Amino acid sequence: MTTTERIDFDSLAVTDPKKGEAIYKSIRQESKSEGDHDKEARLKEQESALVKLAEHHRDQKDANGLAEVITMSRAFMSSTAKVKTAKLIRTLLDYFGSIPDSEGIQMKVLRDNIDWAKREKRIFLKHSLEIRLIGIQLESAQFKPALSLIDTLLTELRRLDDKMILTEVHLLESRVYRGIGNLAKSKAALTSARTAANSIYCPPHLQASLDLQSGILHAEDKDYKTAYSYFYETFENLSSQDDPGALGALKYMLLCKVMLNLPEDVNALLSIKLAIKYAQLREVESMRAVAKAHQNRNLAEFEKALRDYRDELSSDPTIRSHLAALYDTLLEQNLLRIVEPYSVVEIDHVAQQVGQGRQSVEAKLSQMILDKIFHGVLDQGRGCLIVYDNPESDNTYGAAIETLEEVGKVVDSLYAKTVKIA
Repeated sequence: MTTTERIDFDSLAVTDPKKGEAIYKSIRQESKSEGDHDKEARLKEQESALVKLAEHHRDQKDANGLAEVITMSRAFMSSTAKVKTAKLIRTLLDYFGSIPDSEGIQMKVLRDNIDWAKREKRIFLKHSLEIRLIGIQLESAQFKPALSLIDTLLTELRRLDDKMILTEVHLLESRVYRGIGNLAKSKAALTSARTAANSIYCPPHLQASLDLQSGILHAEDKDYKTAYSYFYETFENLSSQDDPGALGALKYMLLCKVMLNLPEDVNALLSIKLAIKYAQLREVESMRAVAKAHQNRNLAEFEKALRDYRDELSSDPTIRSHLAALYDTLLEQNLLRIVEPYSVVEIDHVAQQVGQGRQSVEAKLSQMILDKIFHGVLDQGRGCLIVYDNPESDNTYGAAIETLEEVGKVVDSLYAKTVKIA
């Protein structure tokens, strides 16, 4: 096929997708029937037809069509070098990224290709596909099958002693355990990932992923200062590569400033050279709105920010969980500020002042009393909160115990002297 014909076919695929698809399929079939005198050109033509056909399905948002192309490509991949095969299948699988709600089909395609790679004894391709499958299962919150696959994969990788893939799998293991809330095992898996990474050259992107996970785990432990330093390393690393993941690291940095009660530092942070290009993005504006509400100690403003930037603040589970804790803190502070001047106050009045429902305010006040944040009693019969002064500590019992201890020492001393005299 000449270059001119290929250009015509490309334009036809855009103007008449169905006809373009039929032509690309015919190219693939024609390339099979050609003689072996120009095998290299034939394979190149066939690869080009596969990629173009996959791009066509990607543009049409047709996940099933793309899955069919990947299945068809196996015949071609069986006759090519293993390195080229891995590159081609990664390229085809990447096209699923722009097709919404394609996770289910993508997982099915991956499982089919893992089985095929196993039959063909393409071990490294199999491992690569399994890592991708674990990543999708993690995003879909399918933690149990992900852990099962990780255990099997780690057993094989330890035998092969492939440190690079071992690092990636341990990192995924850490993320899965963090997803199910087992922070102890998540930290252990991250330590294993760092140990494996220390014995090899770690690519910048993988190093950034390790730093990001370290920051997330430190943030879970409320160690926001250390978390901020890890997020900054990640942001600096990804920004130098113009990686879109840098924006996520910047949001985590801003989150740490808010959680450290330093919301006034948010604007200063956004004025540094690396962060300026992100400063006007909606994701960053959402964190700026949260910081402003926290600085003003304004619960209504905080709720407005959560409503206005729902997608930006709720899509990330890390930001969502920490903002939920921050919301609780703000609610407690507002409730304390309202009830402190009173000895008895109606719950309806408190609920009206904070702009919350009576039931939620009553539940929160009850929790605060149990946590001994303040001393009081909820009188549900009268619908009132009775607030007590902080009780002064009575040290009588402590002093009595200390006196008895001293008397005991005197008695022991006298007894010892009596024994000597006798």
